[in-house]
Amino acid sequence: MPETSGWFLLIHQLPPRPLYLRAQVRRRLVQVGAVPLKNSVYVLPDTPDCLEDLQWIGQEAIAGGGEAIICRAAFLGTPTDTELRSRFLEEAASRFAPIKKALAEHLAALRRRKSATPAGPDILRLQRMVDAAMKTDFFRSEAGTEVQTLMTAIKNMLKEPSGARASRSQSSGDLKGRVWVTRRDPHIDRLTTAWLIRRFVDPAARFRFVDSTGGAVLKGERSFDMIGADFTHEGDKCSFEAMTARLGLNDPALRQIGEIVHDLDLKDGKFGRPDAPGVQRLVDGLSAAHADSGARVQAALPIFDTLFASFGGRVPARRLQKPGGTSTGRSARRRR
Repeated sequence: MPETSGWFLLIHQLPPRPLYLRAQVRRRLVQVGAVPLKNSVYVLPDTPDCLEDLQWIGQEAIAGGGEAIICRAAFLGTPTDTELRSRFLEEAASRFAPIKKALAEHLAALRRRKSATPAGPDILRLQRMVDAAMKTDFFRSEAGTEVQTLMTAIKNMLKEPSGARASRSQSSGDLKGRVWVTRRDPHIDRLTTAWLIRRFVDPAARFRFVDSTGGAVLKGERSFDMIGADFTHEGDKCSFEAMTARLGLNDPALRQIGEIVHDLDLKDGKFGRPDAPGVQRLVDGLSAAHADSGARVQAALPIFDTLFASFGGRVPARRLQKPGGTSTGRSARRRR
């Protein structure tokens, strides 16, 4: 069983009104797989993704008039690490049980027909359910392995669905020639927002990466996908969606990418994009291949160029000129 280096706690207090806030925060905590310790204390493993999830939920609570504190914790008594892992495994088993049943029934039906049929809405719905549950299977449960095995068996019996299929937008000159600050270890929202900046704001944009808990933004710099950033989550929009909207970028291809980013980043299934898991697989590959944040952003550019093109988008040639580079600190400030 995988070990954990510790835990993150979200301690929050919500006002009696607005009435929807309590249900909204509770729903978001369930979506990210947080386990309650007390009525207003929730725990997640100490990972960058879990910290990011709790930060956004805490921000939602504060925006609604409540209070939220996030801290790292090491338990000296009860619950022990082993007890907490057991609780997460129990929660995973509970989430996977109805999915496993549905997959087993689907596989049995395919075998009865003894012929492969194109993947339709049912299998796409099941795949979304599997993907959502796997994101919160923090300790690689047996139930998760069984579900993945069933999903693989179904895919092996199905024909793969055929592949997929603008206008140019302009950004404010005030955003050109800037160093852009965001948290290190970028994933889907930060990677696509960095791509958006390079392709639709400033092809020579430079990036500076700070600690995952945030960092100071220097005079003249711009920031994204951090608490209090210039461009970050707004309402139910992820940073990519928010920046696209604020800059007036109405390209239909950007909208499609925004839906994928939303589903992967917020994990709320709002758009139900069947292509989201494939994009997540590419992002996972970028993370495995490039530990350095700047190198990861650079490697992501042609990947998202290709995704953009698949939706009919075209980046003007002058936007594809050699970029100015990335930095993790002082070197970006010296070059300004």
